[in-house]
Amino acid sequence: MSALRSEVWFPNRKLNYPKKMVHTKKELINGETSLIGVLGWPIKHSISPIIHNAALTALNLNWCYLAIPCETENLGLVLESLRKINCKGLNITIPHKQEVIKYCKTIEPIAKNIGAVNTLIPAKDSYWNGTNTDIQGFLSPLKKYKSLAGKNGVVLGSGGSARAVVHGLNSLDLSHITIISRNKNSLEKFLYCIETTKSSSTTYLGLIEGDLSIKEYIRDSSLIINTTPVGMLNKSKKEDSKAIPLGKECWEYLSPGTILYDLIYIPKPTEWLKLGLKHDCHQINGLDMLIEQGAASLSLWSNIKEIPIDIMKEAAEKALKSNHRDL
Repeated sequence: MSALRSEVWFPNRKLNYPKKMVHTKKELINGETSLIGVLGWPIKHSISPIIHNAALTALNLNWCYLAIPCETENLGLVLESLRKINCKGLNITIPHKQEVIKYCKTIEPIAKNIGAVNTLIPAKDSYWNGTNTDIQGFLSPLKKYKSLAGKNGVVLGSGGSARAVVHGLNSLDLSHITIISRNKNSLEKFLYCIETTKSSSTTYLGLIEGDLSIKEYIRDSSLIINTTPVGMLNKSKKEDSKAIPLGKECWEYLSPGTILYDLIYIPKPTEWLKLGLKHDCHQINGLDMLIEQGAASLSLWSNIKEIPIDIMKEAAEKALKSNHRDL
Protein backbone atom coordinates (compact mmCIF):
# COMPACT_ATOMS: atom_id res chain seq x y z
CA MET A 1 0.00 0.00 0.00
CA SER A 2 2.85 2.41 0.78
CA ALA A 3 3.94 2.43 -2.84
CA LEU A 4 0.58 3.75 -3.96
CA ARG A 5 -0.15 6.35 -1.31
CA SER A 6 -0.54 9.80 -2.82
CA GLU A 7 -1.09 13.46 -2.11
CA VAL A 8 -4.53 14.42 -3.40
CA TRP A 9 -5.20 17.97 -4.56
CA PHE A 10 -8.88 18.86 -4.72
CA PRO A 11 -9.76 21.41 -7.41
CA ASN A 12 -12.34 23.09 -5.15
CA ARG A 13 -9.88 23.69 -2.33
CA LYS A 14 -9.14 27.39 -1.86
CA LEU A 15 -5.49 28.09 -2.73
CA ASN A 16 -5.90 31.83 -3.25
CA TYR A 17 -5.78 31.58 -7.01
CA PRO A 18 -6.80 34.66 -9.00
CA LYS A 19 -10.56 34.73 -9.74
CA LYS A 20 -10.01 34.29 -13.46
CA MET A 21 -8.57 30.83 -12.78
CA VAL A 22 -11.69 29.56 -10.98
CA HIS A 23 -14.35 27.68 -12.98
CA THR A 24 -17.71 26.51 -11.74
CA LYS A 25 -17.89 23.38 -13.89
CA LYS A 26 -16.50 20.08 -12.59
CA GLU A 27 -14.99 21.62 -9.48
CA LEU A 28 -15.37 18.39 -7.50
CA ILE A 29 -13.64 15.08 -8.03
CA ASN A 30 -16.36 12.61 -8.99
CA GLY A 31 -16.88 9.15 -10.41
CA GLU A 32 -15.80 10.28 -13.88
CA THR A 33 -12.58 12.01 -12.83
CA SER A 34 -9.47 10.69 -14.61
CA LEU A 35 -6.02 10.45 -13.09
CA ILE A 36 -2.67 11.90 -14.19
CA GLY A 37 0.35 12.59 -12.00
CA VAL A 38 4.06 12.65 -11.29
CA LEU A 39 5.98 9.64 -10.00
CA GLY A 40 9.12 10.06 -7.90
CA TRP A 41 10.85 9.56 -4.57
CA PRO A 42 10.73 11.76 -2.61
CA ILE A 43 7.91 13.74 -4.19
CA LYS A 44 6.07 15.65 -1.46
CA HIS A 45 8.04 18.83 -2.30
CA SER A 46 6.66 18.90 -5.87
CA ILE A 47 4.62 21.90 -7.01
CA SER A 48 3.62 20.09 -10.20
CA PRO A 49 0.13 19.21 -8.82
CA ILE A 50 -0.56 22.90 -8.24
CA ILE A 51 0.69 23.85 -11.71
CA HIS A 52 -1.18 21.12 -13.58
CA ASN A 53 -4.43 21.28 -11.65
CA ALA A 54 -4.62 25.03 -12.30
CA ALA A 55 -4.39 24.23 -16.02
CA LEU A 56 -6.94 21.43 -15.76
CA THR A 57 -9.41 23.77 -14.07
CA ALA A 58 -8.89 26.41 -16.75
CA LEU A 59 -9.34 23.80 -19.50
CA ASN A 60 -12.41 22.38 -17.74
CA LEU A 61 -10.93 18.88 -17.93
CA ASN A 62 -12.30 16.42 -15.39
CA TRP A 63 -8.84 15.14 -14.53
CA CYS A 64 -6.84 15.29 -11.31
CA TYR A 65 -3.03 15.48 -11.11
CA LEU A 66 -1.42 13.78 -8.10
CA ALA A 67 2.08 13.57 -6.65
CA ILE A 68 2.61 9.81 -6.28
CA PRO A 69 5.45 8.60 -4.02
CA CYS A 70 7.13 5.49 -5.41
CA GLU A 71 10.36 3.85 -4.35
CA THR A 72 12.51 2.21 -7.02
CA GLU A 73 11.74 -1.37 -5.97
CA ASN A 74 8.03 -0.71 -6.51
CA LEU A 75 8.30 1.11 -9.84
CA GLY A 76 7.18 -1.76 -12.06
CA LEU A 77 4.20 -2.65 -9.86
CA VAL A 78 3.03 0.95 -9.57
CA LEU A 79 3.32 1.59 -13.31
CA GLU A 80 1.39 -1.58 -14.13
CA SER A 81 -1.31 -0.77 -11.59
CA LEU A 82 -1.76 2.82 -12.78
CA ARG A 83 -2.02 1.69 -16.40
CA LYS A 84 -4.68 -0.90 -15.50
CA ILE A 85 -6.86 1.77 -13.85
CA ASN A 86 -6.59 3.85 -17.04
CA CYS A 87 -4.29 6.58 -15.78
CA LYS A 88 -4.18 9.13 -18.62
CA GLY A 89 -0.49 10.01 -18.32
CA LEU A 90 2.50 10.33 -16.00
CA ASN A 91 5.47 12.57 -15.46
CA ILE A 92 8.56 10.79 -14.21
CA THR A 93 11.09 12.49 -11.99
CA ILE A 94 14.08 11.64 -9.78
CA PRO A 95 15.19 8.90 -9.32
CA HIS A 96 13.24 7.00 -12.02
CA LYS A 97 14.04 8.73 -15.33
CA GLN A 98 16.49 6.03 -16.46
CA GLU A 99 14.96 3.04 -14.68
CA VAL A 100 11.50 3.63 -16.20
CA ILE A 101 12.83 2.97 -19.72
CA LYS A 102 12.67 -0.80 -19.29
CA TYR A 103 8.94 -0.58 -18.56
CA CYS A 104 8.13 1.23 -21.82
CA LYS A 105 6.80 -0.57 -24.89
CA THR A 106 8.26 2.09 -27.18
CA ILE A 107 10.58 5.02 -26.55
CA GLU A 108 10.67 8.15 -28.67
CA PRO A 109 14.07 8.86 -30.30
CA ILE A 110 14.53 12.05 -28.28
CA ALA A 111 14.24 10.10 -25.01
CA LYS A 112 16.47 7.33 -26.35
CA ASN A 113 19.18 9.83 -27.26
CA ILE A 114 19.09 11.44 -23.83
CA GLY A 115 18.83 8.10 -22.07
CA ALA A 116 15.99 9.36 -19.91
CA VAL A 117 12.17 9.41 -19.94
CA ASN A 118 10.17 12.10 -18.14
CA THR A 119 6.74 11.51 -19.72
CA LEU A 120 4.66 8.34 -20.10
CA ILE A 121 1.75 8.13 -22.52
CA PRO A 122 -0.77 5.25 -22.40
CA ALA A 123 -0.24 2.63 -25.11
CA LYS A 124 -2.37 -0.31 -26.22
CA ASP A 125 -2.61 -3.53 -24.21
CA SER A 126 -1.88 -1.87 -20.86
CA TYR A 127 1.60 -0.65 -21.83
CA TRP A 128 3.28 2.75 -21.64
CA ASN A 129 5.12 4.73 -24.33
CA GLY A 130 8.00 6.90 -23.15
CA THR A 131 9.19 10.29 -24.32
CA ASN A 132 11.03 13.32 -22.94
CA THR A 133 9.77 16.91 -22.84
CA ASP A 134 12.74 18.28 -20.87
CA ILE A 135 14.49 19.52 -24.01
CA GLN A 136 11.39 21.33 -25.22
CA GLY A 137 10.95 22.81 -21.76
CA PHE A 138 14.59 23.89 -21.62
CA LEU A 139 14.61 25.55 -25.04
CA SER A 140 11.31 27.46 -24.78
CA PRO A 141 12.57 30.30 -22.52
CA LEU A 142 15.53 30.86 -24.86
CA LYS A 143 13.30 31.70 -27.84
CA LYS A 144 12.95 35.34 -26.80
CA TYR A 145 16.70 35.91 -27.18
CA LYS A 146 18.70 36.48 -30.33
CA SER A 147 20.18 33.51 -32.16
CA LEU A 148 23.03 31.83 -30.32
CA ALA A 149 24.44 30.23 -33.47
CA GLY A 150 28.22 30.51 -33.53
CA LYS A 151 28.36 31.53 -29.85
CA ASN A 152 29.96 29.71 -26.91
CA GLY A 153 28.18 28.05 -24.01
CA VAL A 154 29.03 26.60 -20.60
CA VAL A 155 27.15 23.82 -18.80
CA LEU A 156 27.69 23.35 -15.07
CA GLY A 157 27.22 19.73 -14.05
CA SER A 158 27.35 16.32 -15.71
CA GLY A 159 24.21 14.58 -14.46
CA GLY A 160 20.96 13.62 -16.16
CA SER A 161 19.72 17.20 -16.43
CA ALA A 162 22.97 18.26 -18.07
CA ARG A 163 22.54 15.54 -20.66
CA ALA A 164 19.13 16.89 -21.68
CA VAL A 165 20.51 20.44 -21.73
CA VAL A 166 23.41 19.55 -24.03
CA HIS A 167 21.05 17.75 -26.41
CA GLY A 168 18.95 20.90 -26.46
CA LEU A 169 21.98 23.09 -27.09
CA ASN A 170 22.92 20.94 -30.09
CA SER A 171 19.92 22.38 -31.93
CA LEU A 172 21.17 25.95 -31.39
CA ASP A 173 24.36 25.50 -33.49
CA LEU A 174 26.71 26.81 -30.82
CA SER A 175 30.36 27.01 -31.77
CA HIS A 176 31.66 25.54 -28.52
CA ILE A 177 30.25 23.97 -25.34
CA THR A 178 32.30 23.59 -22.15
CA ILE A 179 31.02 21.10 -19.56
CA ILE A 180 32.30 21.67 -16.02
CA SER A 181 31.96 18.95 -13.39
CA ARG A 182 33.13 18.29 -9.86
CA ASN A 183 33.68 14.60 -10.53
CA LYS A 184 36.14 13.25 -13.09
CA ASN A 185 34.45 9.86 -13.47
CA SER A 186 31.04 11.47 -13.94
CA LEU A 187 32.45 13.86 -16.53
CA GLU A 188 34.14 11.08 -18.52
CA LYS A 189 30.95 9.03 -18.52
CA PHE A 190 28.96 12.08 -19.59
CA LEU A 191 31.27 12.86 -22.51
CA TYR A 192 31.08 9.23 -23.63
CA CYS A 193 27.27 9.24 -23.51
CA ILE A 194 26.93 12.33 -25.71
CA GLU A 195 29.54 11.16 -28.22
CA THR A 196 27.04 9.72 -30.71
CA THR A 197 24.68 12.71 -30.61
CA LYS A 198 27.15 15.57 -30.86
CA SER A 199 26.48 18.38 -33.29
CA SER A 200 28.98 18.49 -36.16
CA SER A 201 29.07 22.29 -35.92
CA THR A 202 30.02 22.32 -32.24
CA THR A 203 33.22 21.51 -30.34
CA TYR A 204 33.01 20.10 -26.81
CA LEU A 205 35.37 20.29 -23.83
CA GLY A 206 35.13 18.81 -20.36
CA LEU A 207 36.79 20.52 -17.39
CA ILE A 208 37.02 19.64 -13.71
CA GLU A 209 36.00 22.30 -11.20
CA GLY A 210 39.10 24.21 -10.12
CA ASP A 211 40.73 24.25 -13.55
CA LEU A 212 42.38 27.64 -14.01
CA SER A 213 41.10 28.02 -17.57
CA ILE A 214 37.44 28.03 -16.47
CA LYS A 215 37.42 31.82 -16.04
CA GLU A 216 38.33 32.29 -19.71
CA TYR A 217 35.44 30.12 -20.88
CA ILE A 218 33.05 32.02 -18.59
CA ARG A 219 34.24 35.31 -20.04
CA ASP A 220 33.80 34.14 -23.64
CA SER A 221 30.38 32.50 -23.21
CA SER A 222 27.04 33.94 -24.30
CA LEU A 223 25.03 31.29 -22.41
CA ILE A 224 25.79 29.57 -19.10
CA ILE A 225 23.48 26.92 -17.62
CA ASN A 226 23.59 25.63 -14.06
CA THR A 227 22.26 22.04 -13.91
CA THR A 228 23.64 21.36 -10.42
CA PRO A 229 21.71 21.64 -7.12
CA VAL A 230 24.21 24.20 -5.80
CA GLY A 231 22.19 27.16 -4.54
CA MET A 232 18.92 25.25 -4.07
CA LEU A 233 16.89 26.03 -0.98
CA ASN A 234 17.06 23.30 1.65
CA LYS A 235 14.71 23.64 4.63
CA SER A 236 17.12 21.80 6.95
CA LYS A 237 20.22 23.64 5.69
CA LYS A 238 19.17 27.16 4.76
CA GLU A 239 22.78 28.20 4.25
CA ASP A 240 22.87 25.92 1.17
CA SER A 241 20.76 28.45 -0.74
CA LYS A 242 23.55 31.02 -0.33
CA ALA A 243 26.04 28.84 -2.20
CA ILE A 244 27.22 29.82 -5.68
CA PRO A 245 28.37 27.26 -8.28
CA LEU A 246 32.19 27.25 -8.70
CA GLY A 247 32.53 29.93 -6.01
CA LYS A 248 32.05 33.67 -6.27
CA GLU A 249 35.47 34.55 -7.72
CA CYS A 250 34.92 32.70 -11.01
CA TRP A 251 32.02 34.96 -11.91
CA GLU A 252 34.03 38.17 -11.79
CA TYR A 253 34.82 37.45 -15.44
CA LEU A 254 31.18 37.46 -16.59
CA SER A 255 30.52 39.53 -19.70
CA PRO A 256 27.50 41.90 -19.83
CA GLY A 257 24.64 40.44 -21.86
CA THR A 258 25.50 36.82 -21.05
CA ILE A 259 22.41 34.66 -20.48
CA LEU A 260 22.51 32.89 -17.11
CA TYR A 261 20.08 29.98 -16.96
CA ASP A 262 19.58 28.29 -13.59
CA LEU A 263 17.49 25.09 -13.54
CA ILE A 264 16.82 25.73 -9.84
CA TYR A 265 13.52 27.47 -9.12
CA ILE A 266 13.66 27.69 -5.32
CA PRO A 267 14.82 30.24 -4.23
CA LYS A 268 13.85 32.68 -6.94
CA PRO A 269 16.25 34.15 -7.85
CA THR A 270 19.24 32.12 -6.68
CA GLU A 271 22.35 33.84 -5.36
CA TRP A 272 24.06 32.97 -8.65
CA LEU A 273 21.43 34.81 -10.66
CA LYS A 274 21.61 37.76 -8.27
CA LEU A 275 25.36 37.88 -8.89
CA GLY A 276 24.75 37.89 -12.64
CA LEU A 277 22.44 40.88 -12.27
CA LYS A 278 25.39 42.90 -10.98
CA HIS A 279 27.19 42.15 -14.25
CA ASP A 280 24.21 43.13 -16.42
CA CYS A 281 23.51 39.53 -17.41
CA HIS A 282 20.16 38.18 -18.61
CA GLN A 283 18.49 35.69 -16.25
CA ILE A 284 16.30 32.63 -16.68
CA ASN A 285 14.88 30.82 -13.67
CA GLY A 286 14.22 27.07 -13.60
CA LEU A 287 10.50 27.63 -13.10
CA ASP A 288 10.09 28.44 -16.79
CA MET A 289 11.54 25.07 -17.81
CA LEU A 290 9.40 23.21 -15.25
CA ILE A 291 6.22 24.81 -16.56
CA GLU A 292 7.09 24.45 -20.24
CA GLN A 293 7.99 20.76 -19.99
CA GLY A 294 4.85 20.17 -17.92
CA ALA A 295 2.70 21.96 -20.49
CA ALA A 296 4.25 19.86 -23.25
CA SER A 297 3.37 16.67 -21.35
CA LEU A 298 -0.20 17.83 -20.74
CA SER A 299 -0.60 18.57 -24.43
CA LEU A 300 0.54 15.04 -25.31
CA TRP A 301 -1.92 13.44 -22.87
CA SER A 302 -4.92 15.59 -23.76
CA ASN A 303 -4.28 16.32 -27.46
CA ILE A 304 -4.95 19.97 -26.62
CA LYS A 305 -2.51 22.27 -28.39
CA GLU A 306 -3.19 25.49 -26.48
CA ILE A 307 -2.18 24.91 -22.87
CA PRO A 308 -2.73 27.88 -20.47
CA ILE A 309 0.92 28.43 -19.59
CA ASP A 310 0.26 31.87 -18.05
CA ILE A 311 -2.20 30.34 -15.59
CA MET A 312 0.26 27.55 -14.74
CA LYS A 313 2.99 30.11 -14.06
CA GLU A 314 0.69 32.29 -11.98
CA ALA A 315 -0.28 29.31 -9.82
CA ALA A 316 3.36 28.24 -9.43
CA GLU A 317 4.57 31.68 -8.40
CA LYS A 318 1.76 32.02 -5.87
CA ALA A 319 2.60 28.61 -4.41
CA LEU A 320 6.32 29.39 -4.21
CA LYS A 321 5.65 32.71 -2.52
CA SER A 322 3.43 30.97 0.02
CA ASN A 323 5.98 28.21 0.64
CA HIS A 324 8.78 30.77 1.08
CA ARG A 325 6.85 32.42 3.91
CA ASP A 326 6.60 29.03 5.64
CA LEU A 327 10.35 28.37 5.59
